[in-house]
Amino acid sequence: MTDKIMDCITNPVQCKLLLEIYAQEQTTAKHLSDVLSDIPQATLYRNLKKMLNDGILKVVEETQVRGTVERTYALAFDLNSDFEAILAENSGTLYMQVFMQYLLGFAKQFREYCKSPNINIKKDMSGFSLSHLYLSDEELTEFMKSISNIVKTVEKNEPKAGRKLRTFGVIITPPEK
Repeated sequence: MTDKIMDCITNPVQCKLLLEIYAQEQTTAKHLSDVLSDIPQATLYRNLKKMLNDGILKVVEETQVRGTVERTYALAFDLNSDFEAILAENSGTLYMQVFMQYLLGFAKQFREYCKSPNINIKKDMSGFSLSHLYLSDEELTEFMKSISNIVKTVEKNEPKAGRKLRTFGVIITPPEK
């Protein structure tokens, strides 16, 4: 299943569909066609069918509309898996699903921002970066504690003039061999 999700994410059309369905939780092909008008209708239906066959999507409702059946689509897998259960099970498949939820959450926020007519990347102070660090397990633990302590100093800030809600995330990749 994880390979199918990765294939979906690397396919530009399927990735757009996946992000919109994730954002809406449930949606129809008509909605997808209206929102993603740059995707030809035949391409949209062909990709929805492939995503259904691959187990990425499921049909949650079928409604009769003027002589045809309108399907309502949703993700076929639970992105809200219990992380503690994943740690206890030590399942790579479940871990990948949670990671995909994390990435899709960020992708959804960036997508909405990038669609905004008033985008100003520099002024809005949006961004992302990668740093490659050689750290022992002990150094990584201390490093993460330091980041956690910095975040704790601002995580209980209340909304007020001049403050904007931002999402801060950290990814630590597994060590390279």
